[in-house]
Amino acid sequence: MKNFLDFSDKTVVVIGGTSGINRGIAELFARHAARVAVASRSQQKVDDTVASLRACGAEAMGFSADVRDPAALASGLATVHEAYGPFSVLVSGAAGNFPALLTQMSANAFRAVIDIDLIGTFNVMQAAYPYLLKPGAAVINISAPQATIPMEAQSHVCAAKAGVEMITRCLALEWGAQGMRVNGIVPGPIDGTEGMQRLAPNAAIRDAARDSVPLRRLGSPEDIGNACLFLASDLGSYVNGAILPVEGGWLQSGAGGLGRMLATLARPGTASAEK
Repeated sequence: MKNFLDFSDKTVVVIGGTSGINRGIAELFARHAARVAVASRSQQKVDDTVASLRACGAEAMGFSADVRDPAALASGLATVHEAYGPFSVLVSGAAGNFPALLTQMSANAFRAVIDIDLIGTFNVMQAAYPYLLKPGAAVINISAPQATIPMEAQSHVCAAKAGVEMITRCLALEWGAQGMRVNGIVPGPIDGTEGMQRLAPNAAIRDAARDSVPLRRLGSPEDIGNACLFLASDLGSYVNGAILPVEGGWLQSGAGGLGRMLATLARPGTASAEK
């Protein structure tokens, strides 16, 4: 019987793959025999992640690049292609976030999230395109609930992630004829990640986020990784242009009023916007 989750002889590239959700994705593909390449801004994090992946028996490499730097991305991805060949799977997950009311946020702060999340996704897609397996590549963009649910203190992220989801759908049309599939995943509140620490910096908000999930638990990076395995495998061979929520039903509750809690944090005297 065929093992649909066997990724041996396949190259998986995870942008942002040195921490949080994205590192969990990289580790899960490695455990399923893929060759894995990771990228992030920090060379130290790249080195640590590659060492960890190799320690569990995976063939792994990485490079440091900022998704806001197209030339650095192109150079790093070319190095991966030279070593491992065409990319069977590309996961684009670099992101930035902080709670801030629009009137308390500088233009630079707003632009930073747009540049990382939205322009960064464009840069990754464009830089990786020459190296994607055609036909056969599976591209997965990591979105967020803010793409569809307006939240206080999250206007920058809402705008950026809505754009990411539309890029995903547009590329499903543009690249589908070449036999490539482009999908997105919407994680809910994921425990143990930097994003969760930023958006739930105290026990009260963390507990409220957990209790607002219909399944009454926070997610794990492995939950998101499992969804990536499905979308990247032959099990998902007819899934294209989908935005898959992996959030325990959190979106059904309007994300549990997280925006109101973030707005409280972001009001003057309780938190400051990134400058």
